[in-house]
Amino acid sequence: MPEILVLYYSRGGSVARLARQVARGIGEVDGMQARLRTVPPVAPVTTIASPPEPEDGAPYVDRRDLAECAGLLIGSPTRFGNMAAPMKHFIDTLGAEWASGTLVGKPAAAFTSTATMHGGQESTLLTMLVPLLHHGCVISGIPFTEAALNTTRSGGTPYGASHVAGGQDDPELSDDEAVLARALGRRIADLARRLQA
Repeated sequence: MPEILVLYYSRGGSVARLARQVARGIGEVDGMQARLRTVPPVAPVTTIASPPEPEDGAPYVDRRDLAECAGLLIGSPTRFGNMAAPMKHFIDTLGAEWASGTLVGKPAAAFTSTATMHGGQESTLLTMLVPLLHHGCVISGIPFTEAALNTTRSGGTPYGASHVAGGQDDPELSDDEAVLARALGRRIADLARRLQA
């Protein structure tokens, strides 16, 4: 069964919750399933290597996941209007995949979480999409035909799914945020199914 890779980095749990909702949306499309993966953390000073698998949550991504996926969604918390360093570091290592066209023609999208409503969600989503364009992905967002995009009072943008965690870093998604994350997952899964037909 074709799989959509849901690749994320999450520190406080918000992005991981978004990833699970995205994966749920993917599973709602007949004949498609999600493959949840995360990226390892990075540190400014080299320390002992990370274990081969995280203690909880999704396993670490492997390059085969990129080759085997029918589509890709990437998620990261916002760091000054951009993706977090672990996700950027992983993307920066994909020169061989870029050169060989591993992701060319595969549908892709992004999701994020911020502490505040104006904490850089849209700029983060847009900057996460730029490397996917370089890889030849077919980029998609959330269309305004999704009713929750017009009613949300927290996260959710046409550029991708998002969550506002607040000052206390609350990972609990609002109903609209969860609905929009599932919608984005369905959208990428449906596009992947159509492109494979």
